[in-house]
Amino acid sequence: MKPQDISRRNFLRQAACSGAALTLAAYLPAYGHTTSRIINPVTDGTLPGTELLSWISINPAGKVTLMCNRSEMGQGTFQAFPQMLAEELEVSLDDVEIAFAPANPEKYGPQPQEGSFSVRGWAPRLLHTGACAREMLIEAAAAEWHVSKNECYAENGTVINRKTEKRLPYGALVEKAAKLKPPAEVNLKKRADYKIIGKSAPRKDIPLKTNGSAIFGLDKKLPGMKYAVIERSKRFRETVKNFDDSETRKVPGVSHVFKVNRPVFSQYSEGVAVVADSLWAAMQGRKVLKVDWNDPDSDLPATASLEKQMHENLQKIGRHSKFETEYERCGQKLEASYETPYQSHSCMEPLNCTADVRADAIEIWGPIQEANWIQADLSQRFNVPIERVAVHMTFLGGGFGRKAFPDYPYEAAFISKEIQSPVQVVWTREDDMTAGPFRPGAFYTLKGGLDTQGRIHAFQANTATQWIGQEWSATPPGIPEAAGYNTGDFEGLLHPYRKGIPHYSFGGAGTHSPIPVMWWRSVYASTHGFACESFIDELARLAGKDPLAFRREHLPDPRYQALIDRMSELTNWQSHGKNQGWGAAFTECFTGICGHAVKITRNAEGKVRIEKVIALMDCGWYVNPDIIRAQVEGSIVMALGAATLHATTFEDGKAVQQNFDTYPMPRIADIPPIEVHIMENDEKPGGVGEPGLPPFAPALANAIFDLTGRRIRRLPFSLDEIS
Repeated sequence: MKPQDISRRNFLRQAACSGAALTLAAYLPAYGHTTSRIINPVTDGTLPGTELLSWISINPAGKVTLMCNRSEMGQGTFQAFPQMLAEELEVSLDDVEIAFAPANPEKYGPQPQEGSFSVRGWAPRLLHTGACAREMLIEAAAAEWHVSKNECYAENGTVINRKTEKRLPYGALVEKAAKLKPPAEVNLKKRADYKIIGKSAPRKDIPLKTNGSAIFGLDKKLPGMKYAVIERSKRFRETVKNFDDSETRKVPGVSHVFKVNRPVFSQYSEGVAVVADSLWAAMQGRKVLKVDWNDPDSDLPATASLEKQMHENLQKIGRHSKFETEYERCGQKLEASYETPYQSHSCMEPLNCTADVRADAIEIWGPIQEANWIQADLSQRFNVPIERVAVHMTFLGGGFGRKAFPDYPYEAAFISKEIQSPVQVVWTREDDMTAGPFRPGAFYTLKGGLDTQGRIHAFQANTATQWIGQEWSATPPGIPEAAGYNTGDFEGLLHPYRKGIPHYSFGGAGTHSPIPVMWWRSVYASTHGFACESFIDELARLAGKDPLAFRREHLPDPRYQALIDRMSELTNWQSHGKNQGWGAAFTECFTGICGHAVKITRNAEGKVRIEKVIALMDCGWYVNPDIIRAQVEGSIVMALGAATLHATTFEDGKAVQQNFDTYPMPRIADIPPIEVHIMENDEKPGGVGEPGLPPFAPALANAIFDLTGRRIRRLPFSLDEIS
């Protein structure tokens, strides 16, 4: 069999034929406790009434296979998961292999890669699973030696007799261990006893990505596979009137040209697919395709009209008399407005998907961020039983929320069904940047009032934006009133502010537009954080207080005070040099807390430059510090681009920026030195990949004010224009 033809099922069958394998799964029953069960590697059965979350298999050679139910888009899942398993299983990381699990919510549980959920969501289950397997292997060895289980321990893939020092490798024990009942309870290691968790270790996916053997979506090939590109209107919701493919069909290799559609929330987007024997031929065929479009049945959005609507919607948010009364009581008051733009996801790997649709089955391969959702969506839309829809994840060249959307797999399945052949659909960079969905732009009005001690007495944040949730409804909801007094949430704002500020109010108004919007790394925190943390800095200046000390006054939780104290130490905050500016910001989302401090200086020409960024991540219990540093560094680079270089704007119903010539990315020369530090505490695991982004923009803006006295309230802005 060729390597690419070895399915998970065949692999297990072959392993079973060569000897016994201990295959262990962690379940989450209805009552919410994690227990363990044995899965027969041949029959691949499951227990009724349970939901499989993760599983491992140990073969007679002692090698461990971990099926990873999460996508890997650079965030480090392929390293963190094996580290957690190896720690409790007592095996070397070298003996742990990891493979993508196919979409199967009944067997592998929820599989979306979102909300920075991998470690914080799966750590307890993986640790428990590894510990269960370890204890079963110890029990099997104890039975072999006719001694008490307490006389044995496991180390480096071997069970050892404490008294005689006899040893049995895991591979020699799996047959007997597989017949044992998993323990109902296991003792997990204390943090002080960890040998692997909490330590940096070379990532298992890096060699694959550097030697070219990693399989990304574009690397997938099937026998007889066709290639397709789609001509889409640059205007949103424009439909195909007719098309002329006479020149397209003259291109050698072009085999099919036909109309397709793509689900975009509650709407469908139309286009014309060009299918060929090669990607080059398909792209050349699209260049000479002529399409006439029907005018869209909605207003043609433009950035100016969107901004006008957001400004007007902010005025429609209801006023809370209780908050207004408390605000008016304040001796010092401040109001400010902030603006953030639409952004493209612009993943390094453009969208693509490979599909093979047969009469009664669908099979999908690609850079997929949400396997379960795509499986369910295809099952429903094509009326195929969900168990007959196979979704295979490849590596993702970035995702940031965009590759969780089911539209591009649907396109591939639609075309495959039409041509009755496997097909790979590829989006160009222009397709990706103009079709969206995008991060929504947002406008904010903030009000804050101080008491006689210079503390915040009343704080209000109102938002006008395209709410992501409203995209799912064909009938847009009305403009909502602001959230209730002293209630509600505001993603990105540190949670203890709700305790440290006596009176607060959060409100929002929905802006309606045919522009599709969806999640973008850290979702609303990327824009909320800029507005709130910039405004809190403004209030600190109004109070005449140091910005870090001011925040500390309003954050009564010791965990947050420790974060601010540590940032003060790392930055030597009280010692500003001449022509230096320091700015700091702290945000919270997906249970991760992050602070950034930015140091800026003036160069010889008097222009501002970023000299250093210090990031402090509090994600509680963590697995691999190198992964955390890499994620935070990547977040800062992404945030730098969104704050100072690029934005998506609209004219005549179309996105203006179509490629990196008009949507510039930070280059290596633009990246300042970055220090990433990690808080050490006993808190539960928190997110990293998304929480690492939101503090940067406000920290930079606050640093600019500190140095120049100029307040940045609109993104993006050019550093070259700051002096």
